[in-house]
Amino acid sequence: MQTKLTELLNIKYPVIQAPMFLVSNVAMVTEAMKAGIAGCIPALNYRTLEELRAAIKALKANKVEGGSFGFNLIVNKSNIKYKGQLEVLCEEGCDFIITSLGSPEETIKQAHKAGIKVFCDVTDLRFAKKVESLGADAAIAVNNEAGGHRGNMSPEELTSLLNKELSIPVISAGGVGCKADIDKMLSYGASGVSVGSPFIASEEAGVTDEYKQACVDYGAEDIVMTERISGTPCTVINTPYVQKIGTKATWIENLLNKNRKLKKWVKMIRFSIGMKATEKAAKKATYKTVWVAGPSIEHTKEILPVKAIVAKLVN
Repeated sequence: MQTKLTELLNIKYPVIQAPMFLVSNVAMVTEAMKAGIAGCIPALNYRTLEELRAAIKALKANKVEGGSFGFNLIVNKSNIKYKGQLEVLCEEGCDFIITSLGSPEETIKQAHKAGIKVFCDVTDLRFAKKVESLGADAAIAVNNEAGGHRGNMSPEELTSLLNKELSIPVISAGGVGCKADIDKMLSYGASGVSVGSPFIASEEAGVTDEYKQACVDYGAEDIVMTERISGTPCTVINTPYVQKIGTKATWIENLLNKNRKLKKWVKMIRFSIGMKATEKAAKKATYKTVWVAGPSIEHTKEILPVKAIVAKLVN
């Protein structure tokens, strides 16, 4: 399965274990590398820069031939830790950085100086063209089957369009739960895939057994969009609690979002509150359960070690 992505990252299979807030950790990425794929962790999974630095050092010590590791950076103003996180990543070194939710210009500039590749999340051609012009090494095409914050276009439509219009590799994100899905994305012109939700139900994932079991028990038809976590539409499992609180923003949130002066601050506060609620659900069993996942959990039938999940994806 040699593609432009396997060449870029020197990995055996064209698969990135996607960065997932609160879920991804050193153990997961270490096992991903051993299985011949790349693994990525959100920098925001670490409360301090010292913890982030320790994680990088651990992954460098655990790296094996045929595997690769990176970190995800939220590059807009909602992430007040962004500049410090970028500095630590460039000082310590990693194989790649995935940027989300903002302009990747500064990240690309600094990362390339440190010999780090940069892949950028995009949901449309306009932004994909922009990140290509800024020097991105690849575009991650976030389609409408992705978990968490997803795009609006189908995997085939978005991947085919970007493959046709861009000169950099396109990595398809969303809708992959088995090898047939990977083959399908490659047939659309993708150089690789980013896979998240199937790895939630891994033995190494740092979330509760209840969250993992939910990914086994629920399926694609149980995934709904909610505005109640970060203020931006996000896919979650339609648990009884999600049904109870609804999926639309409250009237006061909508009102404040229309105020040009307050809009930015409202979004930052909403994001912070939502992330704290998600953390409680991920780390502690509670009736107030909001579990983020995508429709690819349809293929999750049991909780398995990462190496077994990778084997199911590539064989």
